Amino acid sequence: MTGYTAPGLTLPEELLLLSFDPATGRRLCRHRFLQYGVAGAVLAELELAGRIVAEYDHPAVTNPVPPEDPLLAMALATLPPPGKGRAGRGPRAVTWVRRTSRRLEEPWLRRLVERGALRPEQVKVLGLFPSTRFPAGPAERHTEAREHLAAAVRTGFAEPRGRVLAALLSATGAGRRVWPGPDGRAARRAMRQLVRREWPALAVWRNVQRDRSTDAG
Repeated sequence: MTGYTAPGLTLPEELLLLSFDPATGRRLCRHRFLQYGVAGAVLAELELAGRIVAEYDHPAVTNPVPPEDPLLAMALATLPPPGKGRAGRGPRAVTWVRRTSRRLEEPWLRRLVERGALRPEQVKVLGLFPSTRFPAGPAERHTEAREHLAAAVRTGFAEPRGRVLAALLSATGAGRRVWPGPDGRAARRAMRQLVRREWPALAVWRNVQRDRSTDAG
């Protein structure tokens, strides 16, 4: 990441910032679900950058030029280049999210820590099990992400980036914690409706539901 300065917060960064309580550093959804969310946010960011589109539920590369952001460039490199035909296309979006999710969250978190947006805090759960929380750091960016989401809600999700961010938050289960209580009911309902309209969020939601079904069984 040396030598790269992002012009603003990316979707993976915004999703992570909104998914941690800025005071306590606790995740607002299950860790595994947030990992899925980061993977979905990467797909959404690549689509917004004009690098991929959804093709029969598969992320298809339309522009193989690596993005300036090295983390996005690495993600793009995991997808087959254009012109390979149906036989050479990559996995379904839901499969890509599941396969890549465990290794995607950590580098995006590390970037936010390096930039001072989050601060790692080592704790022990039940006094025994080591865990890391991520409260707001000295360069607090939670407010910026929260204002973006609030603006998206106010405008009826007219802006593509705010729309997919809201859908991803709902898909991971963090949406109900970001907009809690009766006052947030309308926003949560609208965010849930977006999940099926935004294919990266739908891929995240399907993985979340699969895990929940396995747990219930």
